[in-house]
Amino acid sequence: MELLKRNDSLWIDKEALTTLELVKEGILSPVTGLMNKKESMEVTETGKYKGTTFPFPFILAPSGSTNQKVLLNAKKGETIDLRIKEELVGSIVVDEVFKIDKEERVQKIFGTHHISHPGVKETLNRLGEYAVCGEYNIELNKFGKLKNKIEKAKKRIGVDKATAVMIAAKPLHRAHERIIRGCIKPNELVVVFLSKPFKEGFLNYDMRYETVKHFVENYLPKNRVIIIPFETTYLFAGFNTVILDSIAAKNYGCDKIIIGQNHSGIGLYYEKDSAKAKNICDSFCNIDIDIKIIPEFVYCNQCTTLVRTNTCPHGGHHHITYHSESILELLKTGIIPPAVLMRKEISAMLLSQIFPYRFNNLFKLFADLVPNSGILGNHDDKEFYEELLKLYQTTSLT
Repeated sequence: MELLKRNDSLWIDKEALTTLELVKEGILSPVTGLMNKKESMEVTETGKYKGTTFPFPFILAPSGSTNQKVLLNAKKGETIDLRIKEELVGSIVVDEVFKIDKEERVQKIFGTHHISHPGVKETLNRLGEYAVCGEYNIELNKFGKLKNKIEKAKKRIGVDKATAVMIAAKPLHRAHERIIRGCIKPNELVVVFLSKPFKEGFLNYDMRYETVKHFVENYLPKNRVIIIPFETTYLFAGFNTVILDSIAAKNYGCDKIIIGQNHSGIGLYYEKDSAKAKNICDSFCNIDIDIKIIPEFVYCNQCTTLVRTNTCPHGGHHHITYHSESILELLKTGIIPPAVLMRKEISAMLLSQIFPYRFNNLFKLFADLVPNSGILGNHDDKEFYEELLKLYQTTSLT
């Protein structure tokens, strides 16, 4: 008996697989599959797919000499396996194989093809010379469940509308809190999409999730806000994130998306002079979601509260900005951010994980520095940071 011929294989990575799953589950609809050469050229030229704004072609072009050899020898109708290392994760029935312009693709994604841009260099390394299109099959196990979670949350509180807020929370600060709180309406669910990139930065997803969860569960109305992991593949890394975020939010079942004025890509569409402000929707076609751009929040030392830049009468020299990079720099060096920047519990949660077992004699520190009932028990680093912050807020001697 003749042995069954084993299919040729394309080797991809987890990020490519997740991107394929995003499309298969309809999260980037109207894109529901891999584009062929003609469709790719049309999207590159027009920035639209099936009449809807879409910034660049959706293709599969894995790098590597082995993958290139497989693609160059592929025949129409042939089934090719998709593998991550040696694990079989799916298959594709070849419809067309075509050469791509790698520099043109990264230009569309990042707005530049210069290799000094870290995203450009990394993406060029992941891209092969040839793309393949055709019907593909992979195991679907994530995004459909997340869509169902949002629908169940709507039914649980008896609403049919949802507002999306896209954040990274690196770290979660007071402006994030104000934005989320401001989205809560009696007849809507708020969906906080927390970015979950494949390459984690200084604060990993689990740490960031715990801080957002703490805020939602302790300081917001019950069941009005849910947190959804938002796996951001390389497609979301460029200046087109506003477009893709809006498309994804709509396909997750949201009716509105809140975009901060300092969101990546907004500078292309938004003029600072409010009289000439141009709504980002004016540049989009058929993305059926209400996109609301909100001005930046700052802390004004004259108003002594958080204000929006377009409503505060005081100059920028009175404003403390909530730039995540600067607040993160404090955390990296072990400095507790002031409570005006971050809620004290959030600072304590993060610092206790960033610097585990930092203190040599925690028992003595509690005994010397923390008021108590006279009975000292066991305490952890997080509790110590919280008590220390209370001392920072003491004003009777200042």
